[in-house]
Amino acid sequence: MNIRSLRIFVYVMEEGTLARAAERMHLSQSAASRQLGLLEEEFDVTLFSRDQKRLIPTPQAETFYPEALSLLAQIDDLPTVFGQMKEDIRSPLRIISQTRIANGLVVPAIAEFAAQYPEQPINLEIMLRRDLGRRIMHRQFDLCVSALPLPAEKLDPIPLGATTLCIALPRGHSLASRCSLGPQDMRGVPYIALDESTVVRRLIDRHVAGLDKPVYEVSVGTAAYRLVHRGLGFAFADPISLDPELADGIVLVPWEQELTIAFGYFVAAQQTTEQSAHAFGKILEQHFVRKCGDVERLRT
Repeated sequence: MNIRSLRIFVYVMEEGTLARAAERMHLSQSAASRQLGLLEEEFDVTLFSRDQKRLIPTPQAETFYPEALSLLAQIDDLPTVFGQMKEDIRSPLRIISQTRIANGLVVPAIAEFAAQYPEQPINLEIMLRRDLGRRIMHRQFDLCVSALPLPAEKLDPIPLGATTLCIALPRGHSLASRCSLGPQDMRGVPYIALDESTVVRRLIDRHVAGLDKPVYEVSVGTAAYRLVHRGLGFAFADPISLDPELADGIVLVPWEQELTIAFGYFVAAQQTTEQSAHAFGKILEQHFVRKCGDVERLRT
C-alpha cells in the first residue's frame, strides 16, 4: 500500500476537498488526484463521488477511514518506537480521559499508580466526551476512560461499573441533611445544569420532570461543582466525578429516583506499554469501587 495515497485519502476525508488535501501534502492537485486514484485501483473500490468541487465519501470510504487512521498512527509512531529502543527510554503510558471523571477518578488513580510504578512516565489528555470519538479513531493512546458506551464503534471496553447520580449541595444547606431529595424539594433552589450535549443532562431531561429551568448552564461538571461549592445552587453529581478537593464543602444527597451512568475503559496499548496499561486499569477499578461505596453508605 502506498503511504502517500493513504495520507491523501485521510486528508480528503478531513478537509472535504482535494485541493486542501493536496495543500497539506505539499502536492499539486493533479498529483494528489493520481495518488487517490492509485489507492482506488489497488483495491478496486470507489472512495468518493464528486459534487462540484467537493468529494463525497462513499460508504466504503466511511468504513475504511478509521482503519486508515489506525494504520497511519502506527506508521507515524515508528520513529518514537525506534528512538526509545535506541536510547532505552521507557515509553510513556498515554491516557485519554473524559473531562467529567478526570479529577475525581483518573488523577487519583494516576497518583496511586505512580507510587507503585515510579519509573513509568504518563501522558494524560483530558477532553469532552463528544471529542473523544475522533481521538479514539486515531488510536494514539494506550488507555481511554469514559462513560459508556464509548463514543466509537468496534471497541470492547472493560466495564468499571455504574454510578448513581445524587444532588450536590453546599455543606450547611438546609436540604443537606435530608435522606433523599426529589423534584418537589428542589423548587426554588437555583439549578446548575450541564449543557444539553452531555450524557448527564440528556439522562436527566429524559427521566426527571418537575425541575425548575436551569439558572446556570456549564459544559463541564467541574465548573458546576465549583458553583455549588460557592453556594450558588444545586447540581446533579456523583462521587466519581466530584473533585476531591471540593468534597469537604459539598454534600451528596441521594436522589429519590435512581439514575445511573456506566463507565469503563479501553486498552489500545502498544507492546511496550500494554503491561502498564492493564496495571493502571486495575487501579482504576479499585478506585471506582471505593468511590461508589460512598453513595451506598449514603443510601443505607
